[in-house]
Amino acid sequence: MTKIKATNITWHEGHVSRQERETLLNQKGTLVWLTGLSASGKSTIAFTVEHALVQRGHLAFVLDGDNVRHGLNKNLGFSEEDRMENIRRIGEVGKLYVDTGIITLTSFISPYRRDRDANRALLQPDEFIEVFVTAPIDVCEERDPKGLYKKARAGEIKGFTGIDDPYEEPLNPELVIHTDKVSPQEASVQIISLLEKNGRIPALDA
Repeated sequence: MTKIKATNITWHEGHVSRQERETLLNQKGTLVWLTGLSASGKSTIAFTVEHALVQRGHLAFVLDGDNVRHGLNKNLGFSEEDRMENIRRIGEVGKLYVDTGIITLTSFISPYRRDRDANRALLQPDEFIEVFVTAPIDVCEERDPKGLYKKARAGEIKGFTGIDDPYEEPLNPELVIHTDKVSPQEASVQIISLLEKNGRIPALDA
């Protein structure tokens, strides 16, 4: 557990309730946590869902792994300790976004089960949706848009998930998407359908 170093701090309640914000947005704040190997398709799916939701009149936002490391988490590397802190921070940011009523999608490898479970525990059960984005590692290596697998195989990158660092698959994700079998658009439909089913957004025919 992260130690709180700040002293003399007090939590301040606002004057606008979460229910008021969600009523305004016609949706319920939700954290959709996409996890999977590099090049499994997480970011592509997340941005596809974001676009589809906005087209439907909903407020959605993607917290992408690489993008976040350009700013908020630029002081973190890829050691196990830094990866834990990277995911912890995103969980806290995600919690804030959910409180605003935003449909928030995260796209992080997040290889360790304990870290994902810790972020789930920050929210109510219906507020966290874990999506396991999976494809055979040879498919991920064939895609390899950043050339990371090639560098890892050559020994230029150490501790690369799926090569010389473990990836712990989710035990009970809300959704499993096999990106070697479905397109990003089809995956997007699956996630949005789940949001509808769980009452996070209204169905189009409602």
